[in-house]
Amino acid sequence: MHVQAKRGRLETVARIFALAGGMLLSVLAGLVVASIFGRVVFGRPVAGGFEIVAMGTAISVFLCLPYCHWQRGNVVVNLFFSDAGKRLTHWLDAVAASLYGAIAMAFAWRMGLGLADAIHYQDISVIIGLPLWWAYPPAIASFLLLAASCTATAWSDFKANST
Repeated sequence: MHVQAKRGRLETVARIFALAGGMLLSVLAGLVVASIFGRVVFGRPVAGGFEIVAMGTAISVFLCLPYCHWQRGNVVVNLFFSDAGKRLTHWLDAVAASLYGAIAMAFAWRMGLGLADAIHYQDISVIIGLPLWWAYPPAIASFLLLAASCTATAWSDFKANST
């Protein structure tokens, strides 16, 4: 398969992940509004709303990370290299993407171990008994997609540096 086609598919999957993350965050905002409304009008908030919002927000952020990387939306400190040439800039971007990808793989690995523990020990939230392992699979998938995205952008930057 052509490298550009793989890159396009990765970016499309990252976009789908980000849209899912945005939709999840919108649902969570609705839950917060419903909880506040319930507290004011009926004297009872949504039971476990805080737990659901905390877990959902984490999932939402994880889902948006790969697309953020594709859009080069991560914070870049360019204080020392603002006047550097394109070759050096591409090389530094490639090294940064490679390191970010390695970190994403390490996070995916450690989250995989956390998933195994959460399932084994049957960890649940305190108020509504929500299984904590539910947050792990989307996070692991997001970190794996982020690592693949970082690899693709690093390769692209290395290639741009060699031309």
